[in-house]
Amino acid sequence: MPAGSEALTRARREELVNACAELYRTMGFREITLNDIGKRTSFTRTSIYNYFHTKEEIFLALLEREHEAWIADMEAIERENEALSAEAFADAFAQALSRRMCMLKLMCMNLYDMEGNSRMENLVSFKRAYARARETVARCLRKFFPQMGERGEQAFLGALFPFLFGIYPYTTATDKQREAMARAGVPFVPCTAYDIARALIVRLLPGTQPDGALPGRKKHGP
Repeated sequence: MPAGSEALTRARREELVNACAELYRTMGFREITLNDIGKRTSFTRTSIYNYFHTKEEIFLALLEREHEAWIADMEAIERENEALSAEAFADAFAQALSRRMCMLKLMCMNLYDMEGNSRMENLVSFKRAYARARETVARCLRKFFPQMGERGEQAFLGALFPFLFGIYPYTTATDKQREAMARAGVPFVPCTAYDIARALIVRLLPGTQPDGALPGRKKHGP
């Protein structure tokens, strides 16, 4: 780690993560190189190694940042509401999740590469953020739906978090994927992360309609 203040080190790491996030909007994970990231910053490839050893470590830091932002949104839901119905909680939760498309994309498509090519300290840091996300969701359940109890809470978390890994492909398809589906006679019906997440949450919570209908859904946005 280079000499300097902790604040400066955080700022330099953040610069690299920001560049990675910007590239990921238009390029694939495997296309992006450390050279590409360096060109969008003040770093040479060599100087990047002072902060990250691989591009996967930069992506893992981006995924950790996305989790932290999601946690902040969930904490706001918990803090700003004394009580929520199942439908209102599902709506708030789904809106918070719909703002984390980068997180959902990374979890679905690139997690094994990121974890496999990152140093243990980086991986542990991310896993702590992941654990905090689970605990934040659990706290919301305890506050708004205490009747669920520990067993219901664990069943909810056990259904939700694996489910998150599969949302992204249902929201996005490449031209090649669309053509293949058309040739196979499989219709592609795009959904939003909001729609997919809300449909699950409203089924998992007590007091919702048995068929999982989405009553009174309002317009929403990321």
